Amino acid sequence: MGTGTNIRTWFEGAWHEGDAPVMRAADHGMWLGSAVFDGARLAHGVVPDLDLHCARVNASARALMLEPTVDASDMVEIIREGLRMYAPGSAVYIRPMYWGRDTGYMAIVPDAASVGFAICLEEVPMPPEGASTTLTRTRFRRPVMEDAVVNAKAACLYPNNARMLAEARAKGFGNVLCADALGNVAESATSNAFMVKDGEVFTPQPNGTFLAGITRARHIANLRADGVTVHETVLSFEDFHAADEVFLTGNMAKVTPVTAFDGTSYQIGPVTRRARELYWDWAAGSPL
Repeated sequence: MGTGTNIRTWFEGAWHEGDAPVMRAADHGMWLGSAVFDGARLAHGVVPDLDLHCARVNASARALMLEPTVDASDMVEIIREGLRMYAPGSAVYIRPMYWGRDTGYMAIVPDAASVGFAICLEEVPMPPEGASTTLTRTRFRRPVMEDAVVNAKAACLYPNNARMLAEARAKGFGNVLCADALGNVAESATSNAFMVKDGEVFTPQPNGTFLAGITRARHIANLRADGVTVHETVLSFEDFHAADEVFLTGNMAKVTPVTAFDGTSYQIGPVTRRARELYWDWAAGSPL
């Protein structure tokens, strides 16, 4: 079952109504996890950074030793065709995906030339503007390149995120701030993390343990263009406890204000609101 409703699937050259079956029982991606995806959004009639998301899913495939079969520009046009099937004003989650089919060396390495590809579109409402979350610490950490394919948006990375979220929920929180291998703040279980102190914005410096997101980069560029100082630097959990504002950024919600981190409470402040405003002002230039 999908995350949303009104699902459409592009597979083997055509759009299909519903959640179409696409993977075989013996596909490499089924039993050995060679699957990647990306996520983009149609919301408010715009599709921000769709080209970058399509390019990234191809880069993720290569990181898992799969050879992409659809050019990013062609992928954009296929997705736009599918989105035109939805009613005006629909909010749609866009998920292009690759997975390994045949096996290669010793059955563990995927056959790079035998690759499945599909696109799943699902209606998923945008969170209401006032929606926020709370954060807690987690005992689980982000892996490093030597341990996992952290340079890809790979399905095999997400069980670690899932156990972080399960831990947070059991403690009564909505999400986590997780550490990298050295114990510094990396991100949340679902999104990149930002904090505000004395009017300046801080976010963890990419260090190969987490995916520095497309939406993250867009917020940094928008804020800097608006005259806000943005630091990409090493941050501790104590830095977040001392922050004036905290917010998360990712494709699904774009900006999610944080109102608490363990025992620390925050107001939804002016920089968080400004980041949201700047994003949608910029996104207006990316109509469907």
